[in-house]
Amino acid sequence: MLHVVLYQPEIPPNTGNIIRLCANAGVALHLVHPLGFEITAARVKRAGLDYREMANVREHVDLETCIKDIAPTRLFAVSTRGRQRYTDVQYQDGDAFLFGPETRGLPQHLLDSLLQERVLRIPMRPDNRSLNLSNAVAVIVYEAWRQAAFAGGT
Repeated sequence: MLHVVLYQPEIPPNTGNIIRLCANAGVALHLVHPLGFEITAARVKRAGLDYREMANVREHVDLETCIKDIAPTRLFAVSTRGRQRYTDVQYQDGDAFLFGPETRGLPQHLLDSLLQERVLRIPMRPDNRSLNLSNAVAVIVYEAWRQAAFAGGT
């Protein structure tokens, strides 16, 4: 199983889209606190987070606890500051992909704590804003799943 880790996500509809994506791709989703929204029944439905029952979603008090709990085979961060193109990696079962908050991305100290080849980037045109978080997660998840011949899919 692959893991998507959202570090301090801020925008409920993005997280809702990612929950739906993870449910459809069979990927575990991990939400690292603090969240920029509350996960209550009413708010979940309104934000489109109602796929939560269909997905493997877990909340974690902090990133250290999250990484300890899931014990990924490898941890990759996804950032506009990465140098490793996401298509140049052979993914494997148990890999985890770490994404930062929508308005600020991952802190530099987290990126610096990883090997340079574990900080992935999605190519884009110069001088543009980065992709929406849910789109970036979809790009990475589907590439990793494609490499696994869409195992478990129809």
